[in-house]
Amino acid sequence: MGWHAKLDLDYRVEAGRCVARHVHTGPLRILQSLYPEGDSICHNVLVHPPGGLVGGDTLDIAIKLAGHAHGLVTTPGATRFYRSDGESALQRIVITLEAGARMEWLPLEAICYSGCLAENRLELNLAPGAELFGWDITALGLPAADKPFDAGHFCQHIALPGVWLERAQIKASDKLLMQSPLGMGGHACIATLFFVTGSKLDRQRRQQALDIARALTEAHPLCATAGATSPDARVVVLRVLAPVVEPAMGLLKQVWLAWRHQLWQQGSSTPRIWST
Repeated sequence: MGWHAKLDLDYRVEAGRCVARHVHTGPLRILQSLYPEGDSICHNVLVHPPGGLVGGDTLDIAIKLAGHAHGLVTTPGATRFYRSDGESALQRIVITLEAGARMEWLPLEAICYSGCLAENRLELNLAPGAELFGWDITALGLPAADKPFDAGHFCQHIALPGVWLERAQIKASDKLLMQSPLGMGGHACIATLFFVTGSKLDRQRRQQALDIARALTEAHPLCATAGATSPDARVVVLRVLAPVVEPAMGLLKQVWLAWRHQLWQQGSSTPRIWST
């Protein structure tokens, strides 16, 4: 029998402070709310005590932000999809923002162990005037430990319904996908950073987001395997391929902080748990 865990996390502004409340079943928790940037931005760490998913497990995470709330969520470590004996594991996240809300969804990477059968789904629903920075980072196998992703299947799904869909079906047995320069090119990390909005971005702000991402990418060692695009007036995306997680994560952090400063006029405060 798989383990089904569920978390509902709600942000709203009360007496000038953004507060978070949550209800959970199974092994999902939110740690104490932190305010390193003042009362207007609530930082939280999402914890899954078992540390990973095996075949048959499901994690359901629903995050809602009321109007003008601003939440930031990260994780203390990687999400791990372990080898399966036949059943699939699923992590499903749905983030819903009301008008004027802001969200930063910044989990650490998902690691796909060889032999896993897994799906990682993220759905974003934004009302007019809402904005979100987020990323999705996937590590295939453990190359540093000489444990490649040589068996299994992973599905990555990111959607702003009716506007933008990223969906990858990655089979370890598909050597053309895994090794071809038109596919993964032998890389073991896929990273996607996105800026999505509930209303169309004006031309200047959209171009500003692209210019920031492209300038930082051109100066980075991963410049040959990274690129920024805007497939819709509500979406700006930076995609990166890397041999391991660390350089890809480094580039995404640089661009996220620059976007945060230039597009939201916010400081460069990073979650405290990243430095512990």
